[in-house]
Amino acid sequence: MDSLKKVIGVVLILIAVIIALHTILEPVYHTSDPESDNPYSSLWGYINPLSAISIILGILFSYSRKSRITDDSSIQEFITANTLFYGFMFCAIIFFWNWFGILKVGADFTAVSADTRSLVWIFFDALQPLLNGALGAHLLRSASND
Repeated sequence: MDSLKKVIGVVLILIAVIIALHTILEPVYHTSDPESDNPYSSLWGYINPLSAISIILGILFSYSRKSRITDDSSIQEFITANTLFYGFMFCAIIFFWNWFGILKVGADFTAVSADTRSLVWIFFDALQPLLNGALGAHLLRSASND
């Protein structure tokens, strides 16, 4: 189990770095065109599935951590475990809502404007690396301590 935790921890940290770097560097090399079908960089087509994987892993491992909280646990561990779990749940909701919207599963989703969709991506792309990095670091530390 320790080696699995280490591998998952490294994967989450790598995905966090990829998302953070691409979010920061995309405006340097990509010019958005709101008139095009896809105003975002084509690299997001590869990064979004990685994000989906990291969200699912994040929910599973943060729920596992949250379920190990007992009455003897510290307040810090209680807050950290709950923040990670509910943070990943929040990310899952906004990510999959936005991602399925741009994949155009079925008919076009027009309940919100493209500006709103872009704002949701900005929030997600800022939050996801923080959650991935925190959980990945925890998994690496806990695998070493077990």
